[in-house]
Amino acid sequence: MRIFDADALECLASIVEEGGFERAAVRLSITQSAVSQRLRALEAQVGTVLLVRSRPVKPTSAGRLLIKHAMQMRLLRADLETDLQDFTPSAGAPTEEERVSIAINADSIATWALSALDTLVHGGLPLEIITDDQDFTHEWLREGQVLGCVTTLKQALRGCKVLPLGAMQYVVVATRAYAQAHCPQGLTPHNFRQIPFIAFNRKDDLQTEFVGRALGLRRVKLNQRFVPSSEGQVRAVLAGWGASVLPELEVRHLLANGELVNLAPNVTLPVNLYWHCWNLHSEVIDRLTAALSSAAAQSLGQPTTPAPAAKSAKTSRVAQT
Repeated sequence: MRIFDADALECLASIVEEGGFERAAVRLSITQSAVSQRLRALEAQVGTVLLVRSRPVKPTSAGRLLIKHAMQMRLLRADLETDLQDFTPSAGAPTEEERVSIAINADSIATWALSALDTLVHGGLPLEIITDDQDFTHEWLREGQVLGCVTTLKQALRGCKVLPLGAMQYVVVATRAYAQAHCPQGLTPHNFRQIPFIAFNRKDDLQTEFVGRALGLRRVKLNQRFVPSSEGQVRAVLAGWGASVLPELEVRHLLANGELVNLAPNVTLPVNLYWHCWNLHSEVIDRLTAALSSAAAQSLGQPTTPAPAAKSAKTSRVAQT
């Protein structure tokens, strides 16, 4: 069995995480030449190229395997650090290289997930949260760049275990003034084309999915504006930019005080969320799993049941209330 140099593995992971050699050198406190030398030595040992020299750089298939190994080494060190704290409570803070990465969708970060992680972070866990659309966070786990993720994917990835978290409920909202001026009857088949919808990014299909199902339309083309931030979407709606499909948990207080109105009060979009993580015996993973599942149980609704076979997974999300 080949044994890989830990510094070289960390160098490879840092290049990908930082997006290039120069920033990796700064992070590791070594020269850029040393970064290149470590990578060349690792590629020579493996016998293949590990990085595609693009902007930003991307790992090859072999590179992704070694990055996953580097992440697992970090996890082992984090587990050891956790165990040693009982014996050496005055030990120094973890270094940049020891950080533990997970991927969480932006809406969960904006609502329930951060408070779930408070105790772990205050306890010294060197956590990095990577954000993406909930339908794509699992790709970070698949490529080995994180040890766990919150995603809509139900099936466990290879080498991973999965835990249902619950369903996040989505509603379509606008300001009262905007609704009175542009859609006083709420969302209808006659006005949805004229309403700008604030989406997270081009991968965000919640807006079209909600409108299509709520209005009974097979194909929907929306006038969309993109704001890649959950909090930013709310601010854009409050500024009168248009309407948006947002987590009810995030806009509940704004609906209660009248700043926003529900344009389709009889319709919600429940989106099931799942926690995926490496199937390893690890105190850090166990603590992350417990923290996220406990917070989700308090904040999210029960998972929705699958749709009948004749319907797609996408169309199963919308429920009449």
